Amino acid sequence: MKQNMKDMNKEELETFFKNMGEPIFRAKQVFSWMYRGAFSFEEMTNLPKHLREKLDCDAQIKYLDIRKKQVSEKDGTRKYLFGLLDGNAIETVYMQYKHGNSICISSQAGCRMGCRFCASTANGLQRNLTAGEMVDQILMVEKDTASKISNVVVMGTGEPFDNYENLCRFIELIHDKDGLNIGLRNITVSTCGIIPKIKEFSMDFPQVNLAVSLHAADEHARNQLMPINQRYPMEELLQACRDYAKKTGRRITFEYTLVAGVNDTPKHAQQLRSKLSGILCHVNLIPLNTVSENNWRGTKRALAGQFAEILGQKGIPVTIRRELGSDISAACGQLRLNQK
Repeated sequence: MKQNMKDMNKEELETFFKNMGEPIFRAKQVFSWMYRGAFSFEEMTNLPKHLREKLDCDAQIKYLDIRKKQVSEKDGTRKYLFGLLDGNAIETVYMQYKHGNSICISSQAGCRMGCRFCASTANGLQRNLTAGEMVDQILMVEKDTASKISNVVVMGTGEPFDNYENLCRFIELIHDKDGLNIGLRNITVSTCGIIPKIKEFSMDFPQVNLAVSLHAADEHARNQLMPINQRYPMEELLQACRDYAKKTGRRITFEYTLVAGVNDTPKHAQQLRSKLSGILCHVNLIPLNTVSENNWRGTKRALAGQFAEILGQKGIPVTIRRELGSDISAACGQLRLNQK
């Protein structure tokens, strides 16, 4: 089977070319071409013709297939349905902000975490994405939009820490100065709370932003919303977050989806305020976006504002997330393996 060059870092490419009997500087050339959007070896005009022909026989540059693209009439957000070579599909979201262009990428085809309010987990986990497939979401969107991506959030379909090895390789690839050269502090990874990986991540990538999907103010409510809480209880998760913030000196973002009548009352806000006391953090409140798989409703933004005010009374920084791409089901919790 031909090797996919996008799954390799520069050191592995150097070994590849060395084994071919070629000088190792070819690795940097090919690496740079791929991250400038080259889809074939023929485009790499500073490689000799005989080498391009040889590479065509021994390797390949895989890329995603855009099966569908939707553009929000409300805010210009774009949602892409990308086809994978094995027939699976993933979704990726491109968002425009004043501070730059952001992309929300998927880390798995499907998800096995089972969060009750999220469409991404409806059909379970199909498979992990390779690092190259994660990178290619950025490259394909940059090509389609003719714009540079400056901020990356790994918050699409899948639990990133359930695909940890490929996640780490992905971060290294997009941070490489000869690749996309994206700063570590411009990358955010979200987790539903896999405690051992939070500890590992604090050592591997202390400068990358960490977002933790909390979504509840007590163990009982979190058990209902997020099955992962039965394995990694909320109190243990919050202690891991305290340890993370102390070790890295970085602020954690707690994602909190507001579900009407479930976790959005003033009492819940007071409980959450108490739980987060003393943790270097920021709370991102997300009124639930409509998902056809359940009958829950999102909290009205006025009530979300009251919830935020209660948190802010004790000095907890809080924002209410802007609703981007909801008219094309591109908002938080709405991504799914929808191949229609």
